[in-house]
Amino acid sequence: MPEKTLTVPLPDAETTRQISSSSTKVGFVSLGCPKNLVDSEVMMGMLAQAGAELTARAEDADVIVVNTCSFIATAQQESVNTILEMARLKTAGRARKLVVAGCLVERFRDEIRTSIPEVDAVVGTGELENILAAAGVAPAPANSPFRILQSRPESEVRAAQGRFSRESWDGAMADLPNYLYDEATPRVLATPHYTAYIKIAEGCDHPCSFCIIPQLRGKFRSRRFESVIAEAERLARSGVREITLIGQDTTCYGEDFDLKDGLALLLEKLAEIEELRWIRFLYAYPNKITGRLLETIAAHEKICSYIDVPLQHASAATLKRMKRGGGADVFLRSIEKMRRTIPGVTLRTSFIVGFPGETEREFEELCAFVREAQFDWMGAFGYSDQEGAGAFSMEEKLPAREIERRRKHLMQIQRGISKRRKKALIGKECDLLLHGASEDSELLLEGRTPMHAPEIDGKVYVNDMPEGLDPQPGEFYRCRITEAHDYDLVGQIV
Repeated sequence: MPEKTLTVPLPDAETTRQISSSSTKVGFVSLGCPKNLVDSEVMMGMLAQAGAELTARAEDADVIVVNTCSFIATAQQESVNTILEMARLKTAGRARKLVVAGCLVERFRDEIRTSIPEVDAVVGTGELENILAAAGVAPAPANSPFRILQSRPESEVRAAQGRFSRESWDGAMADLPNYLYDEATPRVLATPHYTAYIKIAEGCDHPCSFCIIPQLRGKFRSRRFESVIAEAERLARSGVREITLIGQDTTCYGEDFDLKDGLALLLEKLAEIEELRWIRFLYAYPNKITGRLLETIAAHEKICSYIDVPLQHASAATLKRMKRGGGADVFLRSIEKMRRTIPGVTLRTSFIVGFPGETEREFEELCAFVREAQFDWMGAFGYSDQEGAGAFSMEEKLPAREIERRRKHLMQIQRGISKRRKKALIGKECDLLLHGASEDSELLLEGRTPMHAPEIDGKVYVNDMPEGLDPQPGEFYRCRITEAHDYDLVGQIV
């Protein structure tokens, strides 16, 4: 099985026992963000409930599903390459159906099917229950809570070889999605048994000029408060000890039904679930981080002192063109308040460099801000043109080589900051969630602390432990940090 298909493992033993050995075997490739992963888990849950068997071996699958990402150009290209890879596998192997799902479908629905004839069906982000019919397992229920699209006419002329053109964007995008899964929606977790994501909202209302998420995911809409709590309680009863709340902007949770400080209220309630050990959320919009939210994080040990706030830039002029607002001074005051209210808080952010019109002076403003803010974790992305985004029509585009030079320079600054901040942790003790044997060396174990979000931040490698201890994946241990590198740590279980 190609490596990418291992991103979604087999269901747990109980689910497997409930599936007939003669049922349709379905394999998944899930690309992109955790929000996309939850969509894959929901589709797998629906298929398993309908009697399909989930397999982690593509060569054994009767149906292959690729859940795609289309956020930036590199993600879009990875999605196309993966579809083509699975198409070749279908042609040469056992699979009789290839289904493409996710964000790429919302942009290039007709183009995918005409340019890649091996694709048998497409499923958009707002029609997940159509996966049953697409995979040939069962018809979608008539009372489905998902938006079921009417069939769309195929374009008469399309570019060949899988090249997705502007013409395909101009009319192939589906109606805006409006579904929300709830606590009764079946899911098969693709994460380790002790950790899970919960999507608390879908879509986005922010007008950021670099982003097309509102076109792909629809308007912002929160799940019912009771639904999120019920799902968290069910996951906790099943053995999940860490929950990560996700949404395009979790700090807006509840605003669409007039709930003030909805995220803070939700976190407080989740902290009452006895079985849970760690709770965190991704992502925070800068001007939505309220005093009540910070105080709630500080007051509850189970809520990880961790805030991921994608600032995107620090120059007020660049942020204005991005339709974001704010600037270095405003952000520094906010960061100071976070650190004052939550002692020891871990801060993560991300920036876009090379945005249209970004001058050398504006870039230097960003560099100076990063040096002063001293983030624990930071990501930098080169600007990527996206058809349909406001920035697509802007002038003063920077050359790709200059964008990459700026990205590397900014990451070099952050590398030094990260190394210094990690070295300051040597000798300190913290809680460790053990993952198990390290992927890098069979002589090491690896895990995460509250400072590390799943699959995003660095790792803690464990090279020492008390004699006679039999460490188990998914268990929590006390760990002392003994070494520090640019992004990763080394520790011993104490």
